[in-house]
Amino acid sequence: MNHTKPYEPKDIAGKLAKAFLRNPLTIVLGVFLIAIGYLSLIIMPREENPQMVVSGSTIIVALPGANAAQVEKVIVRPLERKLKEVKGIEHIYGMALDNVAIVNAAFYIGEEKADSNLKIYDKIMQNSDMFPKGAMNPIIKPLDIDIDIPIVSVAFYSNNEKINKTELYDAVKNIQHHINGLENVAVTKIKGGNKTQFNIEVDLNKLSGYNLSMGQIMKAVQSLSYNVPATKNSTKDNEIIMLGIKNAIETEKDIDNIIVAQYMGSPIYLHQIAKVEKSYDIQNFKSALVSIKDDKGSFSKLQDQVTLTVSKLQGTNAVLIAEAVKEELETYKEYLAQNGINYVITRNDGERANEAVNELVFHLLLSIVIIAIVLTFVLGWRESLIVTFTVPAIFAITLFIAYLTNQTINRITLFAFLLSLGLLVDAAIIVIENIHRHYHSAESAHESADDLMIKATDEIGPPTNIATLAIIMTMVPMAFVGQMMGQFMKPIPANVPVSLIASLFVAYIFTPYLAVRMLKKPDHSKKGDH
Repeated sequence: MNHTKPYEPKDIAGKLAKAFLRNPLTIVLGVFLIAIGYLSLIIMPREENPQMVVSGSTIIVALPGANAAQVEKVIVRPLERKLKEVKGIEHIYGMALDNVAIVNAAFYIGEEKADSNLKIYDKIMQNSDMFPKGAMNPIIKPLDIDIDIPIVSVAFYSNNEKINKTELYDAVKNIQHHINGLENVAVTKIKGGNKTQFNIEVDLNKLSGYNLSMGQIMKAVQSLSYNVPATKNSTKDNEIIMLGIKNAIETEKDIDNIIVAQYMGSPIYLHQIAKVEKSYDIQNFKSALVSIKDDKGSFSKLQDQVTLTVSKLQGTNAVLIAEAVKEELETYKEYLAQNGINYVITRNDGERANEAVNELVFHLLLSIVIIAIVLTFVLGWRESLIVTFTVPAIFAITLFIAYLTNQTINRITLFAFLLSLGLLVDAAIIVIENIHRHYHSAESAHESADDLMIKATDEIGPPTNIATLAIIMTMVPMAFVGQMMGQFMKPIPANVPVSLIASLFVAYIFTPYLAVRMLKKPDHSKKGDH
């Protein structure tokens, strides 16, 4: 009988193997890791592409009465010089038009959005005295890529000829109000369609006949269109008196009866020189058309449509928001049918994101199965099962860390997982291969199974650690790539190193734990080894 001292590990790999080999909490830890990984996969926001930080602002300054050359000299150039003092701005684009100046400031990709907007606002407010007399207060419109790019677009159209342009727009406007109230919906916009408007068509011959100008007509209409707020007061007896003035313009007749001027003591009414009708905004020349594809594959004729776009808040789940929008639209089906209005969803990033994630998850599982089959032929089916188990455990840790760092599941995140798949099984394969070698070695016949597991894991610890560290170092430079490409590829250097580090811990803890229970030690007694 051979009495040997238990093997004492020297590397972290062997120490982890020894600590968890017979620990009853090891299986609990394994179940816990799989559970938190699955929960992270379910609750993490999904989107098609990763979030990118893009900062910029548009500054609009109006100078009524000035031509483009004057606007460029007194507004655009001084404003461009001041904006160059702001740190982080990459490009400045100025445009001078008659009566207005437009200057765009684009920050370097990755600059913090809130800080960038604040820098622009502070710089302009501190130098507001540089604008000439008569210039209106500057309008600063920050760029927000999160809400400027919609995730859902819905085209509304009508086959009912009795529905006019404004009724279709008003119906969509009503739906927009309710969709905007959905959780995590940032902005909803309506594109296309026509708003209700009173149109005044002036007869120029009659205008000159009465010796009037267009300016007089504009002033007369504006004087009647002012909104007067309601006033509130109280009497000595503490009675509240509310005084409100009804809107003066409600119908075409209200505008018809506007007095434009006096001629020989007689009033000149607007209807005497112009035609007034309630219609749509005829000055809007923009239109959108839609053609619907039927079941037979043929397209319908082009017809007017109104598009409703929906944007989401940053870091929220595009899939859930898109589903919520679809459910909200379902509640309006009866209302729309009664009005002869139909709709078709022309863009659904939530559905596309879900399909992309599900497809990549499928390929991930397929890759794991392929690895398992290859290992079955090389090492054996038991060794193959052990390595196969480590893969979901590693991804579970990576997903959980990604969730804690406010990442989203998108095509680049999953690409990082696929990229690391071939790397993260290396540690588990090396450990199980060394265990397999020791188990089938005649020199190890008298060693206990526990010692073999610890020894085999401890032996490969230093080279495996160095090799994994070397692979991680190759990913580090990618984290320092700037501009749009750096932002887009950010999930790769953020997730691949995490999965590789996780692969070491999983290989050192779970591979020996499963191997000591699943592998059978061959009988070397026939060789007469004492």
